[in-house]
Amino acid sequence: MLLDINPDNPQARLINKCVEILEDGGVIIYPTDTVYGVGCDITNKNAVEKVARLRGLDPGKAMFSFICEDISQVSDYAAQISNDVFRVMKHNLPGPFTFILKANSKTPKILKNRKETIGVRIPDNNIIMELVKALGRPILTASLKSDDEITEYFTEAEDIYKDFGKRVDAVIDGGPGRNVPSTIIDCTGPEPLLQREGAGVLK
Repeated sequence: MLLDINPDNPQARLINKCVEILEDGGVIIYPTDTVYGVGCDITNKNAVEKVARLRGLDPGKAMFSFICEDISQVSDYAAQISNDVFRVMKHNLPGPFTFILKANSKTPKILKNRKETIGVRIPDNNIIMELVKALGRPILTASLKSDDEITEYFTEAEDIYKDFGKRVDAVIDGGPGRNVPSTIIDCTGPEPLLQREGAGVLK
């Protein structure tokens, strides 16, 4: 299913349709403020495993991130957010960043890696943010990589649909995506540390 959703004013009817898919354990592909992502409801273990297989990853070893509605929702899953980290997140979110934090017991076990950390995002994209709000909990996110020799990531929803349309429950066309992933900031140490340079410039 290919859904054309307005990136400026997402249609509530289509957002609700995607939420129904997620609640039923489905997998969707959606735009972010960086590259297109593939994801599901973080509380559905079978759906998380399906996303891992789609990306060719071992569910037990994959380092997934998830998208939250706001920093308050992030704190529901993080063991601790220091004042310094909170300030950095507040200054840079919503935006093209993934913050690595220590996970707490509320984080689904399948999403924790060996270091007991999680990656969280709050993208500056109306479509995915409306989806998270309507679902009422975070959505798993994994970058959708392309086999193209020139572009590392898919940028057009129609191309994504041709390759993945039969393997996921819905593909959202929210306009062209970027070919640069998010900047990853590790906040598990004494101070925030740049782990991967991507689309964002930390303020």
